[in-house]
Amino acid sequence: MLKNYVKIAFLVLKRRKFFTFISLFAISFTLVVLIVVSSIFDHVLAPMAPEINKDRSLTMFFAEIKGKDSIWNGNPGYKLLNDYARNLPGVELMSIHSESSPAISYVRGQKIVSALKHTDGEYWKILQFKFLAGSPITTEDEKNANFVAVINQNTQEKFFPGQSAVGQQIEVDDQKFQVVGVVENVSQLHNSAYADIWVPLSTSKNAAYKTELMGSCIATLLAKSRADFPAIKAEIAARMKTVEFPTELKKEYEQISCFADTALEVLSREAFNSVEANPNPSRFIGILLGLMTLFMLLPAINLININVSRILERASEVGVRKAFGASSRTLVAQFITENLILTSLGGLLGFVGSMLTLQLINHSSIIQYGSFQVNYRVFFYGIIITVFFSLFSGVYPAWRMSKLNPVEALKGGSLR
Repeated sequence: MLKNYVKIAFLVLKRRKFFTFISLFAISFTLVVLIVVSSIFDHVLAPMAPEINKDRSLTMFFAEIKGKDSIWNGNPGYKLLNDYARNLPGVELMSIHSESSPAISYVRGQKIVSALKHTDGEYWKILQFKFLAGSPITTEDEKNANFVAVINQNTQEKFFPGQSAVGQQIEVDDQKFQVVGVVENVSQLHNSAYADIWVPLSTSKNAAYKTELMGSCIATLLAKSRADFPAIKAEIAARMKTVEFPTELKKEYEQISCFADTALEVLSREAFNSVEANPNPSRFIGILLGLMTLFMLLPAINLININVSRILERASEVGVRKAFGASSRTLVAQFITENLILTSLGGLLGFVGSMLTLQLINHSSIIQYGSFQVNYRVFFYGIIITVFFSLFSGVYPAWRMSKLNPVEALKGGSLR
């Protein structure tokens, strides 16, 4: 029976080629957009190298100090993180590193702007970079303020084309570093890991960062287990109440907050510009799913209208089959199968279009070092979207068809 349904489905699709084209285009275009969006969010939120431990990592990137008349939001400073976030219960490793910032170099008379990040030794234990040559910055390098650097593949090609970079000198912002390692390029969307050049935190030009409560630092915490997250957050909140303000800040500020967020909470906090302890990621997910559903509704409703038109064209066929004893359930199953075949073809085109679109994005400069792909998670999302299309656009017309009166259907049929 299924074989007959498939044969009939392809005959119906061939009968009105324009309707078939419109349906396939609507399904595949919608799927391309939604799969590309899903791939980008998967790229940001899912554990993947070098942020392979993302599922048990917390990030302290936002702090706020408040007074009666003043509020200061931004990145926490090194002193706040070093004095009040060390040795937290349930934390296996902690790294304090800077945000990436532009750094100037001149090579053969050409100005090169690189993204520079200052790190400690623990940074290279939490994040799993793929080394093409050499080794990472160590805890001893940071402790002794050794002028060493790890660079990415792109920087090696700019500074040392056709040569090995390890062991050579690189000058960045008027400081000279010896290259000790070369890693694969890291996507700009991996905020903790992204940079072109990494150097020890202790080689910063200005040592004043060590006394700052507010600054340009980020702490990455690797928990022993995700189950430790609540206890870690509670301990941080308790410690923030004990922070002693330096004299220059005491007159203006009296309270400080700093939070440890999961990757999804980081995204939610940035999206809503939230300064609350709980940035409410469920609201972020709800809004995102709502927007995706709305985006799917228009082509799905159009598909319903096209399917209803197809039914009216086939009213006589439906009437004859009903007159010879075909049950409503059989007719509904047939029509849903036909619609499933149509949406599956659209889904297949959508997947091909998505992969081509992601390749175009990867090879463009829209997102530096972006490497988006249709992995098994994104593929699963695509299947869910295709099934939604199939059910949403197929069930209602099939149900209306099952209600056709055989006599009325043989006369030409009308859906009431």
